[in-house]
Amino acid sequence: MSLGYRIAGYEFSPTEVRDLLVAWLALGVAFAIFFAGGGPNIATLIFVPQLLVVSLLTAGVAFLLHEVAHKVVAVHYGQLAEFRADYSMLFLAIMSALIGFIFAAPGAVHHRGYLNEREHGHIAIAGPVTNLLLAAVFLPAYLGGTALSVDLLATLGRFGIIINLFLAAFNLVPYGPLDGKTVKRWSTPVWLGTFLLSALLTVGSMLSIGLSFRI
Repeated sequence: MSLGYRIAGYEFSPTEVRDLLVAWLALGVAFAIFFAGGGPNIATLIFVPQLLVVSLLTAGVAFLLHEVAHKVVAVHYGQLAEFRADYSMLFLAIMSALIGFIFAAPGAVHHRGYLNEREHGHIAIAGPVTNLLLAAVFLPAYLGGTALSVDLLATLGRFGIIINLFLAAFNLVPYGPLDGKTVKRWSTPVWLGTFLLSALLTVGSMLSIGLSFRI
């Protein structure tokens, strides 16, 4: 009898669910502080609670589903895979936001079992591809909010688009523990294509829609 949770056909242990929720909440708070302008403006979160909601639904969801995508593909290849939060890095994310910048590395999906380079590459690229798809999901919210002059909806879409595009591009940098290194090792053309697409879309979205909070 399983003691975990079965969500969309995938098993999540109680520890994994806890770590995913803690990471989601911590990153939501960290990005909300960062969006507000850092520690000196933290009172903004009291007077503008919508900022925390937008942060949880954009930055929080972007990181959460990025990691879940790694797990889903790893399980598809027969791996035992679970997300584990890095609590020291989550604390660092909040502290860095307080001083005006943000560094977020919430944890990672750990898996074990035999994999070839192609399978490793597929697991690695699943996260950035999920962020690209999420950016497309947020596009109608931005367009609808802009067309209807609903600032909160437009802001939700704006943040969702740019944060997901940036996460895709950043994680595809072929350095250290980032996904790009594993993807490039598997297929340089695939890595180059997805990295350039993500980077160009990130720059284009920043120039065209910007990143500002309005209600």
